[in-house]
Amino acid sequence: MKALHDLAAPAKLNLFLHIVGKRDDGYHLLQSVFVLIDWADTLHVERRSDGRLARHDVLGGDLPADDLCLRAARLLQQETGCTLGADIHLEKRLPAGAGMGGGSSDAATTLLALNRLWDLRLPLPRLLALGLKLGADVPFFLGGGPAFVEGIGEILHPITLPEQRFAVIKGPAGLATKEIFSSKLLARSEKLAIVTGFPASAGVAERICEGNGQDFGRNDLQPAAESISSEVRDALTLLSNTFGNARMTGSGAAVFSVLSGDGKDGKDDQSLATLLKAQPSEWTGRICRSLAHHPLAGWAD
Repeated sequence: MKALHDLAAPAKLNLFLHIVGKRDDGYHLLQSVFVLIDWADTLHVERRSDGRLARHDVLGGDLPADDLCLRAARLLQQETGCTLGADIHLEKRLPAGAGMGGGSSDAATTLLALNRLWDLRLPLPRLLALGLKLGADVPFFLGGGPAFVEGIGEILHPITLPEQRFAVIKGPAGLATKEIFSSKLLARSEKLAIVTGFPASAGVAERICEGNGQDFGRNDLQPAAESISSEVRDALTLLSNTFGNARMTGSGAAVFSVLSGDGKDGKDDQSLATLLKAQPSEWTGRICRSLAHHPLAGWAD
């Protein structure tokens, strides 16, 4: 095997996000439910025999010279002593600074692809440990599906959720995670959101999806983000007026609404297109569906 093509690196949404504590090293402890959606980057990875690692931007994007894809590949080389290299071709379609985990997802797909392309055969627990060295969200994208997440994002409890649709939009600017977490407006949940028996308790999954329960549907980072970014405030207003129940995902700056129905009548697509048409061209958005499994689930089994 010399190349792997059309490898998806899907985005995620935080159906809720609660800050429940802080570690001695400054990292905040959270509770959240992460769900994968069908908005994704695409990677094409070719094996090299000279040990060199190179990243190529398929769509001509302006990406960092040393992004998480290259860092993931380099870490895998260092941890295994592998002498092979790779050309990593990235079709970057996910917006940057959105709180949707685009860079972390790219890194996870890179680890899964190179583990197979270099015939390393590392088991999933080993890849999860490597992923955590790259970023707190990376283990989730290696985990294979929706999860209740704790710690700094590395403690994953797989859950099953019904398929959902979402309207997702983002303005042109991103948000600095450090600025949000240092804000005086950063909220903190005084009680744990998860009831005894989660996720098996009757109705909990439905409450998470709907975002209407007392414990769900809130993002503790949102007040700070709204104080920093007028675009987040605008996005929340636009989606709330069009679809209702709008909230921010992750540390911003993307905002989403949970949609009802199967969407076959196309009304939601039309409503979102009308909304975006009225905004500057740098705004972006999509109607997305949740994914029950990562497209590469099982690659490290």
